Amino acid sequence: MNEPPPQTIIEKTFTFEDDEDTLIVSIPEVLDPQYGMHVWPCAVVLSQYVWITREKTQHKTILELGAGVSLPGIVAAKSGAHVILSDSAELPMCLKNCRRSCDVNNLSSTPVIGLTWGQVSPELVSLPPVDIILGSDVFYEPEDFEDVLVTICFLVRKNPCAQFWTTYQERSADWSIDALLHKWNLKCIHVPLETFHANKNHLAGSTLPGDHTVQMMIITAKEML
Repeated sequence: MNEPPPQTIIEKTFTFEDDEDTLIVSIPEVLDPQYGMHVWPCAVVLSQYVWITREKTQHKTILELGAGVSLPGIVAAKSGAHVILSDSAELPMCLKNCRRSCDVNNLSSTPVIGLTWGQVSPELVSLPPVDIILGSDVFYEPEDFEDVLVTICFLVRKNPCAQFWTTYQERSADWSIDALLHKWNLKCIHVPLETFHANKNHLAGSTLPGDHTVQMMIITAKEML
């Protein structure tokens, strides 16, 4: 049986800065067709929000869903948050990517766990209290939308004050989660990109998000916000 060809890994650098500080994050990308193997436009926008709001996230417990190469979670961890990275338990290569990103950024003690959206697994149930959930481009495949929100609903029921910070790329005029938010007793507010200096084509010294239209929202339980 032929062995799979060796993976080609490219390390990319992202530089977040303002008048007070600079943060440099290295992300190893794998040239592979699987979704989670490289930094997507939404991840840079969400990471920019995490960077700008870093004083609010210090010492908070943050869970990243569908982390892939984990740029937002790495930014949060390097800014002083207690971060747990997760990706599908069915995609071991994506979990390996999470660990690789941690190692490159001297965050080897950061937990990486398998969480499959829509499944109330032992790993999900045993999570510690969570303050913030991160998810970049998790609303990609329409058939996954409800599974994502089932997981969020479970987490905010256990953690009533938790917020889900998520970015998504506009791909279709028919894209909507309003009915699902209502079904699962959730609500959202949209966060204008200009409020966190993300309304530009190039962020963190990269070529992303480019010309892609990315939006950000914060989802909570209906009694919050």
